[in-house]
Amino acid sequence: MGAIRRSKTKRRARDIDQVHSDLRNPRQLVQHKALIPDEDRPGLGQFYCIECAKYFESQHSMDHHLTGKRHKRRVRLLKETPYVQAEADAAAGIGVMTFITAQRNAKLEEELGGREMEVEVE
Repeated sequence: MGAIRRSKTKRRARDIDQVHSDLRNPRQLVQHKALIPDEDRPGLGQFYCIECAKYFESQHSMDHHLTGKRHKRRVRLLKETPYVQAEADAAAGIGVMTFITAQRNAKLEEELGGREMEVEVE
C-alpha cells in the first residue's frame, strides 16, 4: 500500500489555480522563458510547458505533448476564471454588491484591453 501512495504523489503536477496564478504573474513567466540550462531538470530545463508545469527531454517530446489530449484539456480549463472566495461569499449572500461591481469592472477592462483607448488631449 505504501508504494501506491508514494507513486501517486511522485508525479504530481501543479494544480490549475497555481498555474493560473503563474500565468498572471509576469515575473514568473520571465523566469520560465529565460531558458537557463539546469542540470537537475529533464532536457536541461529548456523544454517547459507552462500550462502543464512540466519539463520534457527534447523538442520532439514537447511537440508530441502539445498535440495531446491532456494538454488541450488543461489549456481549456485555464481559460476559465478560477473560483475565488469573493464568489463564494456572494453565493452565501455576503458582499453581493461588491462582487457584482468588481465583476462588471473586470468585464469592462477586458473589453477595453483589446482596443486602444482614444483620448483627446487639448
